[in-house]
Amino acid sequence: MDIDKLWNIFLEKIKTKISKISYDTWFADSKLYKIVDNKAIVVVSMHIQKKNLKENYNDLIEEVFTEISGSNFKFDYLLEEEIENNIEINTDEIGVPNNNFETNLISKYNFDNFVVGESNKFAHATALAVAENPGQMYNPLFIYGKSGLGKTHLMHAIGNYIVQNKNKRVLYVTCERFVEDFIGITRKKNKNNFDNVEIFKKKYRDIDVLIIDDIQYLGNANQTQQEFFNTFNDLYGNNKQIIISSDRSPEDLKLLEERLLTRFNWGLTINIFPPDFDLRMHIIDNKIESNMLNSSFPKDVKEYIASNCTGDIRKLEGAITRVVAYATMMNGSDITLSLAIEALQDYFSKTIISKNKIDQVQQIVANHYNIKVEDLKSKKRVSTIAFPRQIAMYICRIILEEPLTKIGIEFGGKDHTTVMHSVDKIKKQIKKDQNFEFEINKLINQIK
Repeated sequence: MDIDKLWNIFLEKIKTKISKISYDTWFADSKLYKIVDNKAIVVVSMHIQKKNLKENYNDLIEEVFTEISGSNFKFDYLLEEEIENNIEINTDEIGVPNNNFETNLISKYNFDNFVVGESNKFAHATALAVAENPGQMYNPLFIYGKSGLGKTHLMHAIGNYIVQNKNKRVLYVTCERFVEDFIGITRKKNKNNFDNVEIFKKKYRDIDVLIIDDIQYLGNANQTQQEFFNTFNDLYGNNKQIIISSDRSPEDLKLLEERLLTRFNWGLTINIFPPDFDLRMHIIDNKIESNMLNSSFPKDVKEYIASNCTGDIRKLEGAITRVVAYATMMNGSDITLSLAIEALQDYFSKTIISKNKIDQVQQIVANHYNIKVEDLKSKKRVSTIAFPRQIAMYICRIILEEPLTKIGIEFGGKDHTTVMHSVDKIKKQIKKDQNFEFEINKLINQIK
């Protein structure tokens, strides 16, 4: 049988044995590359996908494949670029964690309604891997990023998945709640204080998963830091999963003790980046569809909102609500671009990434790579100039959404095909190099 047909039959069978979200994340885009000497080689797109299939699904894969093929095969998993380069790299990079208890979870936050795009795909996949296998691979899981990008949604999604699918106890709390609980027991200096301490320890240690939001607020509270350190050690020593979020990376949490920061880096640290234009449009569509507003929201209104809300998903959703409310107040007027502009005139601050910012991008990239803006506009092809030029063109096209022709003109009269080639090259590099992706996003975050 043709291996593509064989793999399609396999995938249909796998669908019946796992959840839809697990199938869509780990299996949907996989391909059977070839079968050689009783070894089946499967191609996947992400490191975490490769790792999770190998470590958590391999037995199921071999069992189902044997069932449909009638033969026993051992499986190996390769990335697309490993196939392209004709090499087999044994990567052991990304990982998994998980958690469970009394909860405090918000049920509406789940993986099904978390909108996935290029800027948060890795964070989503990692979070799901954690939810599927609590405490098995990476502990703690540290999620950071600016406010409004979906950190809290992901944390609740992990907790809700575990509650629904695992026999574990999950506790979600904000850092502020943890501090208040601890201060509460220190203030009760009476004969029952021992009991209060035991209640506190039972709440935070007699669990399988601790999810704590906004850890940066642990700040100046030295005694509370000590108690969190003790709680962390107790949970970690008993193989309990710990999930932490912050608005900044562990390295930037200057007010926390070094021993805490060291522990935060024991597991896996992931960054959620601001959504790109396509993801913002997808989020808008999702919000409108869930509120059954689709027929009344023209495309130009969606694009106006997506262009002006660049860094906060909550503000994106708030803009939709504001437009609908304004139309209702105006005697049920149709939603048009002019109405949306009027409704949102005091709502939008100056857009973070606006049109006609090519010159600013050129300056940011030139400064980063210690070259001159004139070099970016020149015809020089040495790698120290050509590569930064390609990066700048990529940002202008993907982030600023400028026309290819305009970008070409601004970079010294380059042909639009040159711009297209540059964009494609940087896209491929981002896809296979996580550190490079982080570097690009640092440049993007400098645009004002």
